[in-house]
Amino acid sequence: AGRLQIEALDVAAAAQIAALAERLAARGHLDLLINNAGVLVSGERFGTLRAEDLARSFAINASAPLLLTQALAPLLARGHAAKVLCVTSQLGSIAQAREFRTVSYAVSKAALNMGVRRLAAELGARGITVVAMHPGWVRTDMGGAAAPLQPPDAVRGMLTVLERLTPAQGGRFYAHDGSELPW
Repeated sequence: AGRLQIEALDVAAAAQIAALAERLAARGHLDLLINNAGVLVSGERFGTLRAEDLARSFAINASAPLLLTQALAPLLARGHAAKVLCVTSQLGSIAQAREFRTVSYAVSKAALNMGVRRLAAELGARGITVVAMHPGWVRTDMGGAAAPLQPPDAVRGMLTVLERLTPAQGGRFYAHDGSELPW
């Protein structure tokens, strides 16, 4: 009991990230950070892209996990085998890109994937494992009713994969089932 702490946060607000880091500093350490916030602009196709959608997608999907991890890095460094899981998407895989859809989401998740590589390079030496993970197609508001995976199954899979990873395996892109995905 008392090991899990869930914090509500507007990840696009730098002041809220700083305030969270300050509040959590009293805990002394952090063992696990899950960067899960995400936004997807539905129905986006070529010819309909809007600058404000791209900016918001990058702010929430790519910039926020980097800034939040940076702000909490001192707590993670004092954690026990600390890990950072950045929930990304297979749609952020450049190698698997095949069509022009959900572009703001896809390119911001590709940027997040690069951020994970850079965070892993920086934090791995401090004993912190940082990975990107695709939860699968999950039956959520974003995934829709046709998605085959239930949220508990996706979460269970991601946590199982995360549990066995070490800093040497950081900076990689995994699926919820443990398979490694191409960048």
